[in-house]
Amino acid sequence: MSLASSLHSLSLSTPKTHFLHGSTPLSHVSKPSSPSQNPTFFAPPIRAMKKMQGRVVCSTNDKTVSVEVVRLDPHPKYKKLIRKKKKYQAHDPENQFKVGDMVQLERSRPISKTKCFLALPVPPRNRNKKEDNDNNELGVPLESEQAERA
Repeated sequence: MSLASSLHSLSLSTPKTHFLHGSTPLSHVSKPSSPSQNPTFFAPPIRAMKKMQGRVVCSTNDKTVSVEVVRLDPHPKYKKLIRKKKKYQAHDPENQFKVGDMVQLERSRPISKTKCFLALPVPPRNRNKKEDNDNNELGVPLESEQAERA
């Protein structure tokens, strides 16, 4: 009976003093604040659109082209740049691209099991005017052009 009476005297309520080793009971620990108490602005992370350029390798499927993208990657041991190739399936709704065309792949929603890129034509590069004027820099015709005119 003495054991039962000693157990009965112990109360199972939360102690009002600190636990051993300096910790505090859970009732005294501050709860995480709700968003209404701390008006902090949460913005989703911004990810860049993934765009790649490659060459069309296969265009036999309807509305699909297979594009091979070549990139330079350092060798893990020797650090020499190595060409690495990877093929992607891209959506071509009008079947406008043929084998050998350069296309730009733009990330989109999944269109099928293997297609999540759209094939777009590569935008034209800005050509320098120096290239156009290389043969006639000063505006004076070449000797061969003068002989043809005479």
